[in-house]
Amino acid sequence: MLILRSLLFNVAFYANLILWLFLLIPGLLVPRRTFMEMVKLWGRTSIWLLRVIAGIKVEITGQEKIPPGGALVAAKHQSFLETFAIVTILDDPTYILKRELMWIPIFGWHLAKAQCVPVNRKAGSLALVQMTQRAKEEAEHGRQIIIFPEGTRRPPGAPPAYKYGVAHLYQNLGFPCIPIALNAGLYWPRRQFIRRPGTVRIEVLDPIPPGLPREEFFQRVQAEIETASNRLYEEGRQELGLGPATASEASLSKA
Repeated sequence: MLILRSLLFNVAFYANLILWLFLLIPGLLVPRRTFMEMVKLWGRTSIWLLRVIAGIKVEITGQEKIPPGGALVAAKHQSFLETFAIVTILDDPTYILKRELMWIPIFGWHLAKAQCVPVNRKAGSLALVQMTQRAKEEAEHGRQIIIFPEGTRRPPGAPPAYKYGVAHLYQNLGFPCIPIALNAGLYWPRRQFIRRPGTVRIEVLDPIPPGLPREEFFQRVQAEIETASNRLYEEGRQELGLGPATASEASLSKA
């Protein structure tokens, strides 16, 4: 049954994604804010499919902590799920992403319309300058800049691998940072076909005010996201009947 539900969900999810890629083409002609509301609708339909077909409920808490206006959103990244779920709770979100994604036909058009912030990873230090300038422009227009501080998906419980790009952005934007913890990787494992029924928990943590020294912020945002994510990880393991993490797993997750 788990394999069948996973198969049905994956087919429905990617069919829905392809459908929305084409439905959003007329949206290229409307104002960007209207276009982003259409993107959020895609995210909500995907969450609905998760619940109805795969038996995965997405529980998001702490939304009342999100301040109005521009902000840096630093989220744990474990699966594809959070890339669309987080968008649905923000007023005017945009992503920092690798430039090559902008070159994909149709999909890249939508990223451009959303005014995402591309990063040319081959440009070295210049890429950081360009990224920061674009992100600052978007934040000054009241947008929430979403970044995954580890740069790529990490398995739940894996040692953290935060990069200093998040601290550089925080230091130069001058806006609060909203940390987000989650345990999505337990239910939607990266590079796996299976979707495990249960409750994905996404938790918006207390905003970190602007103005902290770079290193202090870097240590704080990592500690807060990892502490909360480890707690959600343990809750998820108990729900799935996996029991508490072993000593070796616990030491790895805190490394």
